[in-house]
Amino acid sequence: MLINILQQCSLFKNMSTEDIESILSTIDYDVINYSKEQIISTEGEECHKIGIVLEGNIEIRKIYPLGKSITVTRLNPSDIFGEVILFSNMKHYPSTLVACNSLEVLYISKKQIIDLMEHQSIIMNNLLNVLSSKILTLNKKLRNLSYENMRQKIADFLLSEYKKQQNLYIELNISRKEMAETLGVTRPSLSRELALMKDKGIIDYHKNTIKINNLQMLEDCLF
Repeated sequence: MLINILQQCSLFKNMSTEDIESILSTIDYDVINYSKEQIISTEGEECHKIGIVLEGNIEIRKIYPLGKSITVTRLNPSDIFGEVILFSNMKHYPSTLVACNSLEVLYISKKQIIDLMEHQSIIMNNLLNVLSSKILTLNKKLRNLSYENMRQKIADFLLSEYKKQQNLYIELNISRKEMAETLGVTRPSLSRELALMKDKGIIDYHKNTIKINNLQMLEDCLF
């Protein structure tokens, strides 16, 4: 199971089972288990290792002084975290990482990663691709912050999912609460706006499926 998950991880992309097994036999790594709602790392904590989710899910949360929080993103099995911080001058987590459920994470130290890059060019290329993708994702989030109203944020989210899924029927793998936190809005406000968009014939929805009724009208929401 470990090898199967790592083959899906962007750090080990295009590597054979034998290659990954060889790497694991030559490096020091840790596998740590967490229980639901256990804190993995807190905002401001120093980052020393790259983490790879083997089982379960992680929420990256921005927690404010009075206890309210916003989910920045959610990590799934084979997702990687800590790599941007580890190779930056910041060195500290900007948000808090929390286990959503029973969780298992594999950790590799910075020294081990550097050693791997020196001897495995594919690891270096994969890591550079990961960092580049994170920059593009950050640009997307900044664009979302630039929108003036909630409908623009929802439209951008749905259009992004439409491009990924290539289907007018958008299957959501997150709850409405998680979607609201991702967009930086409250769940009741999100539900009201979705209902208004449904009334105007832009979308329809049922449970975790949102249907784009009119793609042009949805795009027009951005302008």
